[in-house]
Amino acid sequence: MRIVVFTAFAILLLMGTANAKVQSRTVEYEQGGTPLEGYLAWDDAQTAPRPGVLVVHEWYGLNDYAKKRADMLAELGYVAFAADIYGKGVRPSNPQEAGAESGKFAADRPLVRARVKAGLEQLLQAPGVDATRIAAIGYCFGGMCVLELARSGADIAGVVSFHGSLGTPTPAGPGDIKAKVLICHGGADPHVGWDAVQTLTKELDNAKADWQLKVYGGAMHSFTNPNSNLPDMGILYNADADRRSWQDMQDFFHEIFGEKKDQPLTASL
Repeated sequence: MRIVVFTAFAILLLMGTANAKVQSRTVEYEQGGTPLEGYLAWDDAQTAPRPGVLVVHEWYGLNDYAKKRADMLAELGYVAFAADIYGKGVRPSNPQEAGAESGKFAADRPLVRARVKAGLEQLLQAPGVDATRIAAIGYCFGGMCVLELARSGADIAGVVSFHGSLGTPTPAGPGDIKAKVLICHGGADPHVGWDAVQTLTKELDNAKADWQLKVYGGAMHSFTNPNSNLPDMGILYNADADRRSWQDMQDFFHEIFGEKKDQPLTASL
């Protein structure tokens, strides 16, 4: 009888796991009176508290690409919140609009920090998040944002910049950066050159930060985005660099979250 009961229980458990899937919802919030609209993703099969990851978008704003990355993180077992830095409904549709919008924030780093922290607060409030295990990742413009979060002294486990803008008018001083830092950089990125990389690494050393730099040979700017196809402008998707950087991020998370290395690492764009 016990064997029958156990078998029935195991079948039900497996059915529940098979039926589990990534869930998502839009989250409306605000910062400084500005309405914002983020995106929360999680795996409903997970019940125990688990790490949370903040995702910050590229210069086109919170679009399907950033949301897909949040979904991929949820597939890995994390709770992911894709923040909205620009504001609800502010979604540039071309490079000119994107450049103008991102430029406003690049020139106002206190506002960048306030918007990223507002997103972080939403992540911390999400059900199932272990507030002691938090990370933030960002792409291009979003890379700048998460680095500013680290410079602000945010008490989180780590940040990851993918082909991000690395410079800042307010470099971190000794002891300012608490989070560990992973920089994923394209070796052929014409928009963020080696001078910017060297300036950042010197800043991180001066701040006594724990940092890593991963460089992917031949990879141009925006190498993780399959929609990037402007090689004449130095913007091009690179499948190998995308795959390698995603794996490097997962290895980094295993380290900072204290996770087992042999757990499944599956999620693809």
